[in-house]
Amino acid sequence: MVKTGFESNILVKKEQADLIEAYCTEHRCWFENVPNANRYLTRGGEARVYLSDDNRHVIKLNDAVYYATWLEFLNSILLHNLIFTNTQYRLLGFIKEEGILYAALEQIYIAATAQADINDIRSFLEFNGFGHVRRNDYANDDLGLILEDMHDENVLVNSDMLFFIDSVFYTVAPLRPAQ
Repeated sequence: MVKTGFESNILVKKEQADLIEAYCTEHRCWFENVPNANRYLTRGGEARVYLSDDNRHVIKLNDAVYYATWLEFLNSILLHNLIFTNTQYRLLGFIKEEGILYAALEQIYIAATAQADINDIRSFLEFNGFGHVRRNDYANDDLGLILEDMHDENVLVNSDMLFFIDSVFYTVAPLRPAQ
C-alpha cells in the first residue's frame, strides 16, 4: 500500500513524528552530536550530509520528505541495509530543528574514484532482479519493491565497485506469487 495515498497519510506521519519525539524524550534517543557547519558536505533532496569527526563516516540528517509515513522511511532504511550491506545505515537517533524532525543516520564514507555509469547501475540491478521502470527507477516484482533515484550521484564507484549510498525503497504487493 505504498506509493498511494501520500496526501492522506500526512496526519499519520504527523502522529508518527509525535510518537517518535515522545519516545526519544523518554528514552533519551535525541541525537546531540550534530556535526559543525565546517563538516558540511552537501544536501540531497531529503538529507543534509556531514563528514563525521572520525573522517570515515558521513552523518545524514534526513527529514523523510520522500515518504508518506515515518514507517515507510524506516522500512526503506531496513531494506537498504539488507540489500546494500556494504553501505549500511546506522540510526543514531533523531533531532528536531525549526519544527522539523530528522533521523540522524551514519554511513561509511565512500571516496569516488570514478563516476558511476548509468548502464553499469542498470546491469547490476537487473542482474539482481530489479527491472528498469523509467528514468532511474527500478522494481522487483517478486519481492514487491520499488527502488527509485538510482543515478550517478546516489551510486558511487570506488576500485571498479558500485556503492549504493542513497536509495529510496517503497514496498508494494508483489505482482507475481512467490515461487
